[in-house]
Amino acid sequence: MHAVSRPLPDGREGGRGVELDDIAAGDGFLFVRNGVGVAGRGVVARWRGSVDELSDALRQISHDDHVGGLHPVAFAVLPFEPDAPGELIVPQVVVGRGPGGSGWITTTTVDDSAPEGTGDDAAPLVDGDARPIVAPHPAPAAHGFAVRPLTPVDRYLDAVGRARDAVRAGTIAKAVIAREVTVSSDAPIDVHAVLLRLRASFGSSYRYSIDGLIGASPELLVAVDGLLVRSHPLAGTAARTGDPDTDAAVASALLASTKNQIEHRVVIEAIYDTLLPYCSYLDWEPKPSVLAVANVQHLATAMEGRLSEPSPSALALARQLSPTPALGGFPRDAALALIREVEGFARGRYGGAIGWVDAAGNGTFAVAIRCAELSADRRSARLVAGGGIVADSDPAAELAETQAKLQAMLAAIIRP
Repeated sequence: MHAVSRPLPDGREGGRGVELDDIAAGDGFLFVRNGVGVAGRGVVARWRGSVDELSDALRQISHDDHVGGLHPVAFAVLPFEPDAPGELIVPQVVVGRGPGGSGWITTTTVDDSAPEGTGDDAAPLVDGDARPIVAPHPAPAAHGFAVRPLTPVDRYLDAVGRARDAVRAGTIAKAVIAREVTVSSDAPIDVHAVLLRLRASFGSSYRYSIDGLIGASPELLVAVDGLLVRSHPLAGTAARTGDPDTDAAVASALLASTKNQIEHRVVIEAIYDTLLPYCSYLDWEPKPSVLAVANVQHLATAMEGRLSEPSPSALALARQLSPTPALGGFPRDAALALIREVEGFARGRYGGAIGWVDAAGNGTFAVAIRCAELSADRRSARLVAGGGIVADSDPAAELAETQAKLQAMLAAIIRP
């Protein structure tokens, strides 16, 4: 395979700058936050395997870089189960946007022929001026929807109780218990429209769309830029009401909550301990802050460090970190064994890691939460939400927390 990277040509489409959502549209790939990220169309290669196998495959792509500092990029998904194989997807066309608004386009072919890619349906992916083809915004539509639980509520409440009892018995320090719901539609769910709704409400989250898994995650698992490494773990959640005074009071209560502080501390200590052996230094905020998104607010602690050389890739670190105690529990093996025993379903990609990585090891991964997994015909979607269970957890309160978390994707999907 051969890739060519060039600056994104100037130009406007319909009076708008090129938006990554409109490049990914309904059948492409997207990973973006606040306009910074990557979008792709078409597929040149798709690999499944271990981190080492995937990294080796990506490094085999030859590359002509006419921008400076770029490398071939792949979209990546790591499932929740630590031993499950990951997946890399190399699109035919990748468009990237940096923090300063600068853009670039990489086209990849199976040989060194002309770089103009075509999609599976033979539609062009770039125009005659080497600009990416931008999809128009979908027209408003109204459909019928039905929402029902896949996890019986009684089973979920019992699972929370069993996890809480395990913590009280000293078997584990924390476990995350989740439940599934399904949304059925009388027409295919428009992915492009969902992405635009998520942008309107969750633009500061990491929005993604890869192979039918779409979402807006507030949680940065790991980002690598050269030797700089960052993480921003979240744990401890409270709902938002939309009233500033009420939300401020809830945020204060969240910071003062012993239960939530314990849950949060378990997560940040595990991430710190995992990253530290790879770093010459690693710092974290002395006290957690409150990170608010449209529907909920979380305890959050930012970490930043410098990787030692030879440095691991973002993909390797994401696999080491995932699932974090914010999605699995601690100690990991005991918590995962309990989850498999009591939840009653396979999480699959939910709770794993999703993002992008380049051939030099740079990349950004979010925790795969606040998401929906679409069926092949896009007439149904599976949504999953969970919460961290510690000794003081109350099953009814945990159920309410999952309901608040599910609102993010439900609001983006359902348009009756």
